[in-house]
Amino acid sequence: MATLRQLEYLVAVVDEGSFTRAAERLNVTQPGLSHQFQALEREVGGPLLERRPRGVRLTPAGRSMLPHARAALAEAGRATVSARRAAGVSTGELHLATLYSVSCGVLPTVLGLWREKHPGVRIRLFEHRRGGEMAQAMAAGQADVAVGPLPDDWEGTARHVGTEEFVVVTHADDPVAVSDHAPRVRLSDLAQREWVHFTPDSGLCDILEQACAAAGFRPRVAVRTEQAPSAIAYSAAGLGPALVPANTIPPHFGGAVLRPDPPLRRRLTGYTRTSPDPVTASFLDILGDHAPLMPAHVGRRLRITDRTARRPPQERR
Repeated sequence: MATLRQLEYLVAVVDEGSFTRAAERLNVTQPGLSHQFQALEREVGGPLLERRPRGVRLTPAGRSMLPHARAALAEAGRATVSARRAAGVSTGELHLATLYSVSCGVLPTVLGLWREKHPGVRIRLFEHRRGGEMAQAMAAGQADVAVGPLPDDWEGTARHVGTEEFVVVTHADDPVAVSDHAPRVRLSDLAQREWVHFTPDSGLCDILEQACAAAGFRPRVAVRTEQAPSAIAYSAAGLGPALVPANTIPPHFGGAVLRPDPPLRRRLTGYTRTSPDPVTASFLDILGDHAPLMPAHVGRRLRITDRTARRPPQERR
């Protein structure tokens, strides 16, 4: 059976691209590393790497084994951390994977509250553009817990956090913001508008494209950005409407906030590869109790917009 040390050698050689650099990184002799690597290849019954003049390349067997090797090393590290936590040692790191939009919307409040309970535990954050990318990283053992949509085929532990609502933001004087239908808007009514869109590698790009497709059109693009806070700022400046998670809107946002009709929502979960240790479980408890899925200031803004729409036209000026 392969040892953790041998798996560490495999990962190091692949990451460094050569046996020499891997030996230097691990502070071992190159002959010793090569000997253990050959033992690993004998164990699996074939070569894992092709040695080339300019480096190494994984064989099909190596490509198959590498993600499991990374996951095993990550899980071994977490096993040590979990044991230290169970023994009352309150130091270490919480490794947390999430999406960019969740990172700037849901997590700041939750992490602030969690850190008050665990001041000695550092937080290492891994931010991803798409849910599929994050699920792959979690399967490879990247983090203790992930926060985002639950992958369809996830086999680990999962805890439902709540339902995140998406809203349309736009300039305060946008005609749609003072229409008789505010604070709701049908996306089809915005079919001829240019949108503040997202870069194709952002998961928010998919959400906007799918929502507009369901409404019968493809959004025209005024500008693209990677982050929800940037999209909100561009919309408030008049570049066009944007579709963003409600919890990413800042308290003093100067634009208009409208609910899509029909509503657009996303279920969020906290999920782990194995049963969470006490510190991770504490984070999940706080996440479930305090995640700002619809912040109070956004709800107030929606009600204010509603009252504005009902005033006579001359009073809206």
